[in-house]
Amino acid sequence: MKQEEQTIFTEGQVILVDKPLEWTSHDVVAKVRSTIRIKKVGHAGTLDPLATGLLILCTGKFTKRINEYQAREKEYTGTFTIGAVTPTYDLESTPEQEKDYSFVTEELIHETTKPFIGDIMQVPPTHSAIKRDGKPVYLMARKGVDVVLEPRPLHIAAFEITKIELPVLHFRVVCSTGTYIRSLAHDYGKALGCGAYLSSLRRTRIGEFTTEHARTLPETLAWIKEVKAGMMNDE
Repeated sequence: MKQEEQTIFTEGQVILVDKPLEWTSHDVVAKVRSTIRIKKVGHAGTLDPLATGLLILCTGKFTKRINEYQAREKEYTGTFTIGAVTPTYDLESTPEQEKDYSFVTEELIHETTKPFIGDIMQVPPTHSAIKRDGKPVYLMARKGVDVVLEPRPLHIAAFEITKIELPVLHFRVVCSTGTYIRSLAHDYGKALGCGAYLSSLRRTRIGEFTTEHARTLPETLAWIKEVKAGMMNDE
């Protein structure tokens, strides 16, 4: 019976999860893995704990497709807060270096997005999982070590400010894989002249997959249990 109830998942499934706030991508994978009771479960693209939205999970034989899905274009929405920065470029650390933003106009806000559209070079945040000497650089950054990362080429197909509620700017970004929206927030704030950090983030699309087709984590776990129960009843 154990082998029978795992068949659909060992053969391979793509599971779209709307990741909840404060869960790591690894937490979601671990929860789904323990519910299915197979080892081969992975995700196609990490979301930070403070981000929500689309997480593609692959099971069984479909784990071979993870790199394929991970390489696809992504879309994000969220908010930048201007007038301050944070060491992590988001709300995992405390805002500091507050600056006056009264000079920032609606025209300046929209005009400043333009240099970031197209093929650009971006320096990843030092508080990231990029590895140096086999260790994530954020471990060194947390110890106060001065970490220097090289800029990386990427493509931003769309970057628009969709709503202005100063000091909060709502945005939409369509970008290539490897783009750090936290770095975009930091670089955009620097270009504005008053600093900015990422205050919320939601991934809405990876390739042809969208959050509209995703289940919440509780819905995903309930669906897995229903599938397994159905297999047992079909015996």
